[in-house]
Amino acid sequence: MSFEATLAHHRFLSGQPWFAELSAEARNRLLERTFTIAGRKGDVLLAAGEPVKGWYAVLSGLVKLQSMSAEGRVSAFLGVPDGEWFGEGSTLKTEPRRYDVIALRDTTLLCLPRTQFNELLASSLPFNHFLVAHLNRRLGQAMTIIEAGRLRAPEQRVALYLSRVFWQGRRKLLLSQEELGHLAGLSRQTVNRALQTLEAQGLVSLEFGRVAILNEQALASCATRPATDTV
Repeated sequence: MSFEATLAHHRFLSGQPWFAELSAEARNRLLERTFTIAGRKGDVLLAAGEPVKGWYAVLSGLVKLQSMSAEGRVSAFLGVPDGEWFGEGSTLKTEPRRYDVIALRDTTLLCLPRTQFNELLASSLPFNHFLVAHLNRRLGQAMTIIEAGRLRAPEQRVALYLSRVFWQGRRKLLLSQEELGHLAGLSRQTVNRALQTLEAQGLVSLEFGRVAILNEQALASCATRPATDTV
């Protein structure tokens, strides 16, 4: 691991709200035993069917979590940006991973090995509080995804995947239309039409193939109003 990667790795762990509450020995053990995985855009960083080695966080880049049906139909159900953890459900179970983790940009992942994850689960109350809050947020996202797929128009689904429901704590978000299509489960053509509608309403701007949010509050309103009210 390069010096820059090691520094980013240590900085990320040191910034976790539960890390400072650990003993010096436990902190050093985590810094030594966590490791990183790097990949280029389009790479399968973690494959479905493989044993789960631990809990993962995105140090840099962007990934999508997707599964494939027996008929070969691909479904992307979550995008995870830098600074966020994912795969806690898989880490808590002993079964093989059920989904692929694919880099939408050049990406580096951090892995908290299962042994250390279980040690923290058994000994650290702050870690448990953090994990419960994280699981609660993921549950809320899952329910929102189910509702959006059944009840929302394409414009609303695109607005939803640009909102803080999926990008909490981010003041500015830049996504390509291709990335947005992967996450929302829509074709690029459908995403483009939806974005044109949102741009005409002054909610987003489209420049150089990327999407930037202009009016976050109005975008959230668009995502959640009844589908019959959409343009």
